[in-house]
Amino acid sequence: MRAPIAGIALAVGLAAAGLLSLRAHAASNPQVVTIKLPATTVDFKPGPNVATAQTNCLICHGADYVYNQPALSRTQWTAEVNKMRNAYKATIADGDVDKIVDYLMSANGKT
Repeated sequence: MRAPIAGIALAVGLAAAGLLSLRAHAASNPQVVTIKLPATTVDFKPGPNVATAQTNCLICHGADYVYNQPALSRTQWTAEVNKMRNAYKATIADGDVDKIVDYLMSANGKT
């Protein structure tokens, strides 16, 4: 009974040591990672607060992301903007949420 537990403990210890070794290696050997995003093929359509939407949304994704979504209600778009803020840590100011939602409603809103 003790042999399996000891084996598990040894495996966990070796894994932890390996992770610490990798972390030390990464800290002493920083690498530059370049990400090439696909070309933008769609721009935000004109609408109320389009500049606010561009400033806040295009940092992370293209405009096509908005237009590939089904038409959403104001409540649904508000939830999407808040998800971007909370889950993905988008730096959208409190005062910009309603402006972005107004734009999203004009661009792809369900009435």
